[in-house]
Amino acid sequence: MGIHGSRMALAALSALAATAVFTAPADATVFDQGISVQPYGHITEDGKVTLSGTYHCTSPSPMRAKLQIAAAVVQDGTRIGFGGGEADCDGEEHAWEATGSLRFTPGVHAGPARAEVQLNEVHFSGLLPRSVDTVAQDTQEIELIESR
Repeated sequence: MGIHGSRMALAALSALAATAVFTAPADATVFDQGISVQPYGHITEDGKVTLSGTYHCTSPSPMRAKLQIAAAVVQDGTRIGFGGGEADCDGEEHAWEATGSLRFTPGVHAGPARAEVQLNEVHFSGLLPRSVDTVAQDTQEIELIESR
């Protein structure tokens, strides 16, 4: 039994429409996930930069997924990215903090910068990550402050 050409086209169009309707935009949060970054970060004398903020999330739907925090600082054309650990997804708001070394990025200094943070859902296949989806993000101009 064959499928007539117009029925095939209608099926393809229906599938495309369903995908458009049920796909969330890239910057949308899924299942009320959210993350924010404070308007300032700290640089220590021993060459580390720290960002902090808050997040909230619910458990990822597939059991083989984990939510992790990723942070980055961008300043004067230099970008440093670092992890902020695994998120505790119980629906409550939690504080997070992420610290990265400036050992290989000595150009980052006290002053204006841009902070980028993401709440990423990491899907696993066995022990290895299969894919990463950003479920919440925040980007804002911040001030890096020297801490002692």
